Amino acid sequence: MRIGILGSGLMGGKLGTIFARAGHEVVFSYSRSEKKLEQLAGEAGVSARAGTPREAVADADVLLLAVHWNRVDDVLRQAGDVSGKIIVTCSLPMSDDDTELVVAHRSSGAEELAKKVRGASVVSAFGSVPSEVLFAVFNARDSREPPHLLYCGDDDEAKETVADLIRDAGFEPTDVGPLRSARYIEPFTMLVARLAYEGDGGPAVAYRFEWREEEEA
Repeated sequence: MRIGILGSGLMGGKLGTIFARAGHEVVFSYSRSEKKLEQLAGEAGVSARAGTPREAVADADVLLLAVHWNRVDDVLRQAGDVSGKIIVTCSLPMSDDDTELVVAHRSSGAEELAKKVRGASVVSAFGSVPSEVLFAVFNARDSREPPHLLYCGDDDEAKETVADLIRDAGFEPTDVGPLRSARYIEPFTMLVARLAYEGDGGPAVAYRFEWREEEEA
């Protein structure tokens, strides 16, 4: 699969590296430093390269949007036409100072993104875990029960593609329905962030749900 990374910071850089190491062709783009993009591509392996957002989009099957909310319009402008693409977003609709969600309750960042990229299929995924846990989960993917990863979207075919990427990253995909479910995933992500960055266990945190048979009292 060909994957374009729109935003090569902590999340985009690590997920792009993981996708490349899982055998996908990856183009890293949209960083303040071209040198950083080249370094990411070099560390990710032979199936990765650096490019512009437009180059990342050109032949991509999937795009990963991993920028701060206040950079979404700019990266989309640089990316050009994304019609027909699957866009995986892990970009939370955060305020400029990262203290609160600026879209919540009656909509979500994922839904607002979908309005900006009509003609593309938006799937919300990967944003509900901290970047610090990604390599640990990927490296342990064959040795233990994987953590869950929530995802949602309105296009079933696009969701199947993203579910495969979630498995490639070492997680178990957990489908929570249509894109409007991002209204619940995004606040949940804030809770995970509080545990990661204000709790005692450190930032490398993941989650897993358990379903058990109901028993009589």
